[in-house]
Amino acid sequence: MSLDPRLLDPARMDRVLAERLSRELDEIEVVFERQLASDLTAVNALCLHVARYRGKMLRPTLVLAGGVAAGGLDALVPEHRTIAATVEMIHMATLVHDDVLDDADVRRAGDTVNRLHGNETAVMLGDYLISNAFHLCSTAGRPEVNLRLGEVTNTLCEGELLQLSHRGDHALSVGTYLEIVRRKTASLIAESVRLGAELAGAPAATADALHRAGTLMGIAFQVQDDVLDLVGEETVTGKSTGRDLALHKMTLPMILHLEAASADERGRMLDLIDGTSARGHDDAAAAIRRRLVEDGAVDAARDRARGFVAEAAAIIADLPDGPGRALLERMAASIVERRA
Repeated sequence: MSLDPRLLDPARMDRVLAERLSRELDEIEVVFERQLASDLTAVNALCLHVARYRGKMLRPTLVLAGGVAAGGLDALVPEHRTIAATVEMIHMATLVHDDVLDDADVRRAGDTVNRLHGNETAVMLGDYLISNAFHLCSTAGRPEVNLRLGEVTNTLCEGELLQLSHRGDHALSVGTYLEIVRRKTASLIAESVRLGAELAGAPAATADALHRAGTLMGIAFQVQDDVLDLVGEETVTGKSTGRDLALHKMTLPMILHLEAASADERGRMLDLIDGTSARGHDDAAAAIRRRLVEDGAVDAARDRARGFVAEAAAIIADLPDGPGRALLERMAASIVERRA
């Protein structure tokens, strides 16, 4: 469906698009909350607490952006809201489970579920979110979407299991790191934008191109997340930082440093890694951060992320001109510059 020519006026396009997205995201939150409503007070209290985790609403926005890129604002249908709420529910389930795996205390500038209520409650709440996500998805009446999101959820779990199998692996390669990131983070981001396009009736070639762009954006997003865990400030990021070091997870800045280091420097860095405490707030962790910043490993990781964004932008640039393409271009450009 073509856009109203008036909407192509750059002076009006951003305002019209922003207003429509705002309304759609409000509706998505209603769908989300209605799905999670329970007749049990304890369950409702937990869901109210975890509602704060919605944060940037990146994945729902990508569902909408994919739809707008494929067919314009008028191509958005009620199923976009249903699937957008579903992907955010899956994402929030992974956050609740991640906080258990990382022994994290802070999320969105507040206490995590596991800190307040223990790991058992957090695990069950994550399971509740996943269960509700697929119950909600089934109401869209699109079995192929259920299958696709089921495959993605499997992939998310595979990525986490692959990462856990390499915890403490100081020889982790860039290639394996990127495979972990592609599975555990980029797969859901990529599927969000592809599903948005497909629901709007996009041809397969367009939907697949958006999936490729989403994969690159998702990899860049996780690289930046890993950089912020290393050098970000908790008051800015709104979540626990330093957890990767504390749990001996090898992320891109560390991998790049170790690959380029001399034998002596590598040995000194491995000694520092072995000396970090379980909570990560110690002299060894501070020394590691300083070295990774001073030797350029942090900047090198950010440069890799910028490269992935540039690849995504090149794919997005081939889309028809319009508000959807403009939105995706802005979203891609913001990934590496964010501080939270």
